[in-house]
Amino acid sequence: MTPGVSRQPTHDEMRHALGHFATGVTVVTGTTLDGDPVGFACQSFASVSLDPPLVLFCADHRGRSWPHMRDTGRFTVNVLHHLQLDIVERFGSPLGRRFDGLDWYPSEDGGPSLTDALMRIHCAVEQVHVAGDHDVVIGRVLGLDDTGRGRPMLFYRGQFTVTERTAQEEDLAADARDDYWG
Repeated sequence: MTPGVSRQPTHDEMRHALGHFATGVTVVTGTTLDGDPVGFACQSFASVSLDPPLVLFCADHRGRSWPHMRDTGRFTVNVLHHLQLDIVERFGSPLGRRFDGLDWYPSEDGGPSLTDALMRIHCAVEQVHVAGDHDVVIGRVLGLDDTGRGRPMLFYRGQFTVTERTAQEEDLAADARDDYWG
């Protein structure tokens, strides 16, 4: 192979390499045109712009939930805290009804709000760009619910994880302990 010239990576190589980039874990929720709640676990989420306030997420074309959100034009990004592995498993699985027995309430500006989420971002679909087997969805932020302090759930190298605190951080005052990142 010529220096400076590379070949396109395989699916497995791409998954392995990008697994070294830690991402936050969210559940993107919305409703059907009939008002039924839908949602899916999503690690492809990012801030786009502060003015105007825009965010993005990526959704697989084969997903069951995203087409409904696209039809209604609204969604909520529920940012999960480190103790919500059960929520990831519920919304990451293709089986069962994801909202059965779950504590949530409807948002006025987006999709269903998961009660115990670390933060919620309520949005209107602004743009949708087809990119390979996914849609890149740009959402205009209509409202924010910052539910308090806590540590986020992370996805890294194919696993859900939380970074550990150092001994110095453990010595912080009790009221500052949950503000791990700040």
